[in-house]
Amino acid sequence: MEKIRKHFIFTGEVQGVGFRWNAKQIALKYSVSGWAKNIYDGTVEMEAEGSPLDIECLLEELQNARWAYIERIDAEEIPLQGGYDFEIR
Repeated sequence: MEKIRKHFIFTGEVQGVGFRWNAKQIALKYSVSGWAKNIYDGTVEMEAEGSPLDIECLLEELQNARWAYIERIDAEEIPLQGGYDFEIR
């Protein structure tokens, strides 16, 4: 199975709404590893590693969530790092 790792910046109403906790739960559901953390400017930064389909499913669930409003997602593919868990930082 091919894996990729992506770095994301989520802009919108993404802090104070349980975004990181929910991202972790969804990531674990799809066996995606990585992390998510709040940034001082009100955005959330996240890295996700897994199959392209699993990462796409994670993003789709985050975008369709009623508990947050994602205005924009900036994404770039980055080198694989390995790992088996998803952290909230």
